Amino acid sequence: MSQYLTAAIADNTRRAYQQDLRDFLAWGGVIPCGPETLAAYIADRADTASAHTITRRVVGIGRAHVSQGHADPAKTDLVRTVMRGVRRVKGTSQRQVSPLLKADILAMTEKTEGLRGVRDRALILVGFAAALRRSELATLDFGDVEFVREGLVIHLRTSKTDQEGAGRKIGVPWGRTSACPVKALENWLSLACIVEGPVFRSVTRHRRIRSSALSAQSIALILKSRASAVGLSANNISGHSLRSGLVTSAIQAGVAVHKIQQQTGHKSLAMLNRYIRDASLFDSNAAGGVL
Repeated sequence: MSQYLTAAIADNTRRAYQQDLRDFLAWGGVIPCGPETLAAYIADRADTASAHTITRRVVGIGRAHVSQGHADPAKTDLVRTVMRGVRRVKGTSQRQVSPLLKADILAMTEKTEGLRGVRDRALILVGFAAALRRSELATLDFGDVEFVREGLVIHLRTSKTDQEGAGRKIGVPWGRTSACPVKALENWLSLACIVEGPVFRSVTRHRRIRSSALSAQSIALILKSRASAVGLSANNISGHSLRSGLVTSAIQAGVAVHKIQQQTGHKSLAMLNRYIRDASLFDSNAAGGVL
């Protein structure tokens, strides 16, 4: 039974909960605790943490209580009221990463030399074209990739929004420019002699390709490094920049929203609408028509 309980929560989510619980315990909290203690912790951490971070920590602390058979103090009126106050004072906006747009992708993949360069080119182009998260790139297996006449089919076994592993297919067509994700992946797999196992792997300074997959964190660092190399600010570049960049670029190119949703796998239009607003800030801008 324990393996199924463990599998019920994604690894990244579990790690986040564990970190949140450690922070609470380091602050002086205990499990179980009363609502007064949790409320005091929230008020103290509100000086340095965002409302989003505090909300996640409260959820993690609550789960720790419930898993040990205790009442969840986060469900009490006191804690809920304090959290409402934190959201009103600090706001609820989250830090947004910068999308890597089409022009950025072309620049980042134009001059990629050596074994790592071939790998990075394939990682960037496939991640962008398929709108993949960094965790999805990290877990991509050779058996999940199928080359077809139209291009490439990626069999996504699981994802952040598909914890039950229903899976879905993503089509990546042949590129119309030299920056073709299908050719880039073919080149990497051929050069690295990969016929099974992880697709994207670490490469040592001695040009030895490891059998283990790149970590999600390593993928984020690769993107930052490649962005910096072409003059982009890496401060707000993350593993999500490929995914948000494809969405934003597609919107700017006039791609139908339902086709973008099909590529990204968004369950609702709520998140896509945010990208649509950001991508169209200067389209028929009211000030532009006046000044």
